[in-house]
Amino acid sequence: MYQFFVEDAQISSTDVVIEGSDVNHIKNVLRMKCGERIRISSTKGRNFYCTVAEITAEFVRADIVEELEENTELPNQIYLFQGLPKSDKMELIIQKAVELGVHEIIPVAMKNCVAKLDDKKAAAKIARWQEIAKSAAKQSKRSLVPEVQMPLTYKLAVQKAKELDVVLVPYENERGMQATREVLSAIKKGQSIGIFIGPEGGFDQAEIELVREDAHLISLGNRILRTETAGLATLSMLIYQLEV
Repeated sequence: MYQFFVEDAQISSTDVVIEGSDVNHIKNVLRMKCGERIRISSTKGRNFYCTVAEITAEFVRADIVEELEENTELPNQIYLFQGLPKSDKMELIIQKAVELGVHEIIPVAMKNCVAKLDDKKAAAKIARWQEIAKSAAKQSKRSLVPEVQMPLTYKLAVQKAKELDVVLVPYENERGMQATREVLSAIKKGQSIGIFIGPEGGFDQAEIELVREDAHLISLGNRILRTETAGLATLSMLIYQLEV
């Protein structure tokens, strides 16, 4: 069943109006017909089963069959602070992080980042990355589309993370996985969680010292993980710990 996202203003008591690029996708790519069943989620996380009732060049109208009580979101909002990686690795990270339930993705310029983005390049990248997030949210039947933020400097990212309840930094840890288990088991449902992931070159020591007092340094095991793997591994551990 195909899924689409709409603003709450597009939902009435009886039907939903789909506008924008999804109209062309429904009409000309999927070639859907009236009577076909679809799933629709709103920006506030409401979910509906609907049937397509009308298809025009400007909009698609779908009748509401049922509002769903199911919630596909995690009980905690997780923020991924991802050190900017090389080439197109960020696209993979965004796609898989959205599938795993991340709430927001914040690209971070760190000392050892090879990739550099000026404001003009960043704006174009963010637009593409947000579309990837939306596509992944549809595929994984998320109730919300996670937002990909404009890149931040490391210091600004650390300041933003101080607003969260728990901050995790996968890094060398002398207590290994036992420390990771202790930290994750202490997280309560509803707490906001930040995850800091270093770029290909890893964290600079000064970056670690900047978060040492406010964050939990955790291990992800005895193997060295690539930057595109570390965040996904951390998210998977959190799903196991938090999801009912």
